[in-house]
Amino acid sequence: MRNSAQSTTLAIKCQRGHFVLYRDPEMFWSRQAGHTFVCKVERAWMDGTYDLIAVASGRFVHYASAEYMRLLPSVDAMRDIDTAPLNTDGAAEDMTAAAIAWLTQQHATANQRPALPAQHD
Repeated sequence: MRNSAQSTTLAIKCQRGHFVLYRDPEMFWSRQAGHTFVCKVERAWMDGTYDLIAVASGRFVHYASAEYMRLLPSVDAMRDIDTAPLNTDGAAEDMTAAAIAWLTQQHATANQRPALPAQHD
């Protein structure tokens, strides 16, 4: 029977471009601040380790173990857009700037007439 720590390890293989939460084990165990941060997967190695780039600082992490990573699903990043109560006054005040920009872009795209394909002679 697997213990709960083993069952929470990364269940799927990450691919380049995925966002993950990474905990630097050396920083964590030595009680240094800033040990956990969001990264983007740059490379996946055959041995199950990953090269990561910290989103906020640009720090490069070589051969990160999947045991110290958690996939950050896009559904969590988009939840404020998906659940925004757009039918109430002041709804936009509770949304992030990115959510408003995305909705504005979607609205503009939805209201455009589709272009006809170019005719070929």
